[in-house]
Amino acid sequence: MADTTTDRILFRLKTRGPQVIAELGAAFGVTSEAVRQLLVKAEADGLVVYEDRREGRGRPKRFWRLSAAGHARFPDRHSDLTVSLLDAVVAEFGAEGLDRLIARREADQRSAYRAATADAPSLSAKVALLAGLRDREGYMAEWRAEDDGTLTLIENHCPVCAAATACRTLCRSELAIFRDVLGDGALVERTDHILAGARRCAYRVSPTGM
Repeated sequence: MADTTTDRILFRLKTRGPQVIAELGAAFGVTSEAVRQLLVKAEADGLVVYEDRREGRGRPKRFWRLSAAGHARFPDRHSDLTVSLLDAVVAEFGAEGLDRLIARREADQRSAYRAATADAPSLSAKVALLAGLRDREGYMAEWRAEDDGTLTLIENHCPVCAAATACRTLCRSELAIFRDVLGDGALVERTDHILAGARRCAYRVSPTGM
C-alpha cells in the first residue's frame, strides 16, 4: 500500500503542483499522519522537497513539491538516443538538415491533429480532442474552460524534454502546430514553459473576437 500511495502522491504533485499534507490526505482517503510519513521517506529518497509559505495570519503552511529527481521518475522517452540522433543529424547534414527533419515532424503532427479534430463542432471540442491526443503521446495533457471564456491546454509532462532542451525549435514547432490546428478562430499563447523553469507547459486559447 505504501508504495502505491507514494506513487499516487508523486503523480498528484506532478499534475497539480505543490500541495499541503491535508490536501493529499483528502485526495487519497488516508490520514495526514500517513501522508506525512510517506513524504518524509520520499524526501529522504530525494524525490520531494518542501517550502513553508505564510498565507495571511497564523502559522506558515508547508507545501510539498517534486524535486528534480522526482520529476525524473516520469520518463523522457528514449532521451539519450534522441539527443544522440539530433547531434548525428547536425554532424552529417548540418543545421539545415535538422531544420528539414523538424519541419517533416511538424507536418506529420499537423496532418494527424487536423484529421482528428476536423469534425469538432466547437473550439472547446477541438481543444478537448487535442488534449486527448497529446495525453496519449505521453504529455499528461488535460484542458479546462476558464471563467473568462478562455480555454487552457495543460501538459504536465514533456516526454521529449531532453530533445527539446537540445533543440529549442521543437518547442517553437509545437506552438505553431497548435495555432494552425485550432485555426483562425483562436488565439493561442504559451503561458507556462517547462524549459523556462515551470513545472508544466500551458497554453491559453482565446476565441478571437473576445
